[in-house]
Parts: sequence; structure tokens; C-alpha cells
Amino acid sequence: MTRSEIDYGGMMHRAMQGLIADVLRDVAEHGLPGEHHFFITFDTREDGVEMADWLRERYPEEMTIVIQHWFENLIIDEEGFNITLNFGNSPEPMRVPFDALRTFVDPSVEFGLRFETQDSDEDEPDEDDGPDHEDDGPDDPPGGGEVVQLDRWRK
Repeated sequence: MTRSEIDYGGMMHRAMQGLIADVLRDVAEHGLPGEHHFFITFDTREDGVEMADWLRERYPEEMTIVIQHWFENLIIDEEGFNITLNFGNSPEPMRVPFDALRTFVDPSVEFGLRFETQDSDEDEPDEDDGPDHEDDGPDDPPGGGEVVQLDRWRK
């Protein structure tokens, strides 16, 4: 089978998912060092996402979780991770496939990754066409975390 080009985008996407998997494995084994904490935004509509019905109703498209002070049962496999988080003193288990990830940010060291979705090529550009659920605050990570664009260091 002959290829017409190298799939750099797909290779980079898989490499970034592998990096996050490695980071989460380290945290599962050793805990979060120092001030490190993560804001992970994912598409709740993606196949394989498992979460409580009430959370899915509240976040029908996208959700940002914070891994910081209290989390349990962090288990990572090839396709994603399981974690139990505390929502208003209610522990809720969830499953997040790596393919559902949209952003991963560790604001303590100003590190972040943004995953471009394959579907976004077919969607309309993200113009400011009025407020939607992403602009009303609850999903936005506190603390002013920044997604670091890798283009910044490209010559």
C-alpha cells in the first residue's frame, strides 16, 4: 500500500495523547507534585465517555474537570482514563477516552495542549456568533491557565 503523504497531524495527535497518558500514569502512581494540577476539557458526546446522567445533562457537549486536591481511582489504559471526582460532596466515577480530549492544561507551569478535532474541518469556523454554554463560565477553568501554542517556538 502506497501513501501519498506522511500523516504528521495524526502522528502528533497520538504523541500528545501518549504524553498525557504518561503524565496521568505518573500522577496515579506518585500523586501530584508541588503545585501541579490539571484542567482537562473533553467532548462529552464522544464514544466511550462514561459519566453520571446528571453531569451529562449539565454538560451536553463539553466539560472541564480539575484534577487537583481530591480524586480517586485514577486508572489509565491505552484508550483513556477512569477517575472518580468530587462534585458537591458526591463522588462520581467517569471514563474519558483520549480521543475525547480537547485541552489539557497545567497552569502551575503554564503548559497546555489543544487537540484539534477531525470534525472541526467540516464545521463552520469558530466565529463569535453569540453566547453559548462555553461562554457562561462554569466550564472555564479558574486560575487563568493558558494553552501554550507550539507555534510560538517555530522558526
